[in-house]
Amino acid sequence: MLKLKSRLAALYEGTSRGAVRFRYSVITFDALTILFFIATAHVEHGLLLIAISQLLGVIIGMDLTARLWIAKNRKAFFWQVYTLADVVVIVTLLLDPLFSGSLAFLRILRALRLIHSYHLLRDLRRDSTFFRRNEDALLAGINLFVFIFATTMAVLIFFIDETQTQSPYIDALYFTVATLTTTGFGDITMASPAGKMFSVFVMVVGVALFVRLAQAIFQPQKVRYTCPTCGLTRHDIDAVHCKHCGEQLKILTGGVD
Repeated sequence: MLKLKSRLAALYEGTSRGAVRFRYSVITFDALTILFFIATAHVEHGLLLIAISQLLGVIIGMDLTARLWIAKNRKAFFWQVYTLADVVVIVTLLLDPLFSGSLAFLRILRALRLIHSYHLLRDLRRDSTFFRRNEDALLAGINLFVFIFATTMAVLIFFIDETQTQSPYIDALYFTVATLTTTGFGDITMASPAGKMFSVFVMVVGVALFVRLAQAIFQPQKVRYTCPTCGLTRHDIDAVHCKHCGEQLKILTGGVD
């Protein structure tokens, strides 16, 4: 068992070429499952989709179990928002017949796992100049993506009357985007108190996420690296010394084009 644990730790946390390839394959799997969740969230689940969903639940459960097993602080790891999101996703997948028509939208929370692993972030910073230059914008974009599609599915399931429209999914997405951008065209609105409060929630959270994404896109390009002396975490891409304290930095970078 110790040998297996050591092998898993090497794959999830190691620096070898095989470990890096493994982590990239995990993020590819995550991306494909998210696309599957979006495509099938409002499709009637027959035996085939139920089987696929439950198989994905087993695979994601094995991945989560492995991460939990090798974690140095299992309690802290379990209570991370990304871990709790995975638990919710696994439950809805394994109990697919119960959730495919009600809380299946929660599966989009799986996207929170995308590139939020420290070791995967380290790989991307090392291997991708584009990622190093646009890390904040990419992370903010993923968070906004998760919010938009999770909210869209919630609107679709709880607030859209499918008998009154020929395109319920498009209407739900249209309402979500119009609300969180505070455009408010008014052709699709919520009439119930619960719907109005949900709209307020979408506007408040959505605006905050949009502002965060805009800041990440338009602010001067920086890289994340903690200065060992003063703790400053954001530096110019080609910085040699910390602007705050003058400490020499050793930022892992491929250089500036």
